[in-house]
This record gives sequence, structure tokens and C-alpha cells, in this order.
Amino acid sequence: MKTEPTETVPQTTVAHFLAVDIRVGQVVGVERFPKARNPAYKLWIDLGDLGIRRSSAQVTKLYTPEELQGRQVMAVVNFPPRQVADFVSEVLVLGVPTGEGGTVVLVGPERDVPVGLRVM
Repeated sequence: MKTEPTETVPQTTVAHFLAVDIRVGQVVGVERFPKARNPAYKLWIDLGDLGIRRSSAQVTKLYTPEELQGRQVMAVVNFPPRQVADFVSEVLVLGVPTGEGGTVVLVGPERDVPVGLRVM
């Protein structure tokens, strides 16, 4: 059954997509982040050869620190660092906002894979 689209999507190129460096990482550290403007965690993510990078993630509605510890996530590693309160966020962890009051579902591989692998 075909349905009519509800929105249009601007087109891009493979070159533009490949300019965004998205890697598999594994959360190796989690702390609550009370100084963040919105509820968030401080994450330390192992990205293999790229080392451990930090990220601020607003995922407190669906995830506890214990659930995040050891979880594999997808992260953009080539955005510039961003200051969030007293913390420097070095990578952007990918998530999907559900539209339910700021709830974000994390994006990750459906099975464990080696950390540091790049999305192609």
C-alpha cells in the first residue's frame, strides 16, 4: 500500500554523507550531570584507535547510568568540541527524539561490533 508523503526531504550526496565521521563506541564511564541546563549524563566513550572521548547526553528519561555502562552507541567524532556548563563534549552521541517530552532513544549497532568502526 502506497501512502502520500507528509514531508519532503532535501537531497544530499554520498560525499557530504561521508564527510560526517560516525563511529561505534562503547560507554566506559557515566556520571550524572547536575550542572547541565537540561537533565543529562556525562559519558566517556571508547572509540578504539581514537581513544576515549567525552560527551554530554540528554538521555536520562529512558536510561540509568547502569544501563548505559558498557552499551555500544554511534557517535559523530568530527564535530568541534562543545562546552556544556563545566564539561567539554567532544563527540555527539546519536539518538532519536520520540516527541514524548524530550525522550531520546539511543542509536547503536544491533549486535556488538569492534569499537571504532566507521559507518559507511
